[in-house]
Amino acid sequence: MLNIHLKEGRDKPVRNGHPWIFSGAVQRIEGGGASGEPCRVVGASGAILGHGYYNTKSSITVRMLTRGDTQFTAAHLRSRIDRALAARSKSAGLEGPSAQTDSYRLINSEGDFLPGLIVDRYGKGLCVQILTWGMERIREDIIGALCARLAPAFIVERSDTEARLREGLEPREGCIRGSLPGELVIRENGIVIGVDLSHGQKTGYYFDQRENRLLMRDYAAKRRCLDCFSYSGAFGLNALAGGAASVTAVDSSKQAVNGAEKNFARNGYDATRANTVCADIFTYLRESGEGNDLIVLDPPTFARHPSEVAKAARGYKDVNLLAMKKVVGGGIVFTFSCSGAVDSRLFRQIVFAAASDCGRNVQLLHILTAGPDHPVNIAHPEGEYLKGLVVRVE
Repeated sequence: MLNIHLKEGRDKPVRNGHPWIFSGAVQRIEGGGASGEPCRVVGASGAILGHGYYNTKSSITVRMLTRGDTQFTAAHLRSRIDRALAARSKSAGLEGPSAQTDSYRLINSEGDFLPGLIVDRYGKGLCVQILTWGMERIREDIIGALCARLAPAFIVERSDTEARLREGLEPREGCIRGSLPGELVIRENGIVIGVDLSHGQKTGYYFDQRENRLLMRDYAAKRRCLDCFSYSGAFGLNALAGGAASVTAVDSSKQAVNGAEKNFARNGYDATRANTVCADIFTYLRESGEGNDLIVLDPPTFARHPSEVAKAARGYKDVNLLAMKKVVGGGIVFTFSCSGAVDSRLFRQIVFAAASDCGRNVQLLHILTAGPDHPVNIAHPEGEYLKGLVVRVE
């Protein structure tokens, strides 16, 4: 087996359970191997730290799968898939005849100890992302295990991300089992939402915000809601479900705006309470004269790499400052960052700076993250990408 020997003093993260080993921590490599092949990780003392899979092209040389002298096998794969599925089935409201939600994340990569594998459930079907060489190598085993356990009506693959390209893998997408329905509609906390699995962002929908959208219902009654970066309109739909007086959903993508309009109609809301605007969010916030009692800021990733953090910080500050100036007195702002390169501490500092510059009193009400179907390996803080704050602006 390929042996990866670590430098002196560079094994602590591995011993603590971190699943990544960067190239700078490697002292030497014994044996030759192609990307995706299993490897043994050895500390400077000669102790076997665990097993993982190797990548010749990524700055992450090894992704760990087991600790100690235990190799990762097909039985491990099946067991981890089973545990991930069992954990979701026990989550409140996700299973059973009275379930209000039929779609959610089933496997969350490092958070479920299967680095590079994401599986989302869409009603009776699945969407799979295979993002690393190690998971690519056992792709057929993964698909076989999912079929055996869930008998999905369809499996769509959306392995078409930048992360996969960085691994040195070609993109792959399309329906690989069964066939997609003509119109795919899912249910989330009693709301129905249309999803485009073939062309939508990520795997088609953002399940990580489900709990945060539900929380917003508590603040929505009789308020005028502005849903910025609205995509499918899901935050706006939850505001309406919570009794909002009106919702304006704004997105720069015409395709997203059209999708939000359809979702409002699916749930029985017409233009008297729900309307959409296709516009640049920054421009809209600067030029719109209408006051709002509840504003949601859920932008796309501003920083994918550390080199982009400074620019992203300026963007986050600008949009939060504009929203805090725009919201009426006593209004609520839900603000988020999904940029992995911007950690929770920095994001809070950015929002604090915006609050300071807006010249108004601002209270912090909630600190938010992704829902329980997006577990995080506690030794892998990089997995905690979604950060959110709820503030009241006086």
